[in-house]
Amino acid sequence: MTERDPTRLLPLRPRVFAILLALAESPLHGYGLMRKLSDHGEGGLLGPGTLYRLLKELQADGLIVGTTASSSDSDGPPRRYYTLSGFGRRVARAEGERMERLVAKIEMLLSE
Repeated sequence: MTERDPTRLLPLRPRVFAILLALAESPLHGYGLMRKLSDHGEGGLLGPGTLYRLLKELQADGLIVGTTASSSDSDGPPRRYYTLSGFGRRVARAEGERMERLVAKIEMLLSE
């Protein structure tokens, strides 16, 4: 099986990139992810419906993996935790490098 080219998914939508970056730090459940994105100023108008639709898309594309784990609260239902996959990590890195090239080009144009 040949390895997938991460650049084929670029450019990423800003919300997708923000989700991948948040999950690069640690696995999170949906609510925790919403809070982290909001704390970093990326949550904006990202409601639960939009977030879970994006998470489903990212799983289908192989960028993240969802696993069910029991809640830390004994009375709480199991929570689904999302983790960045190896491919997701490569895609996030490729997007960061793409953005870095764009910033360098803008800086060069503005310095003329």
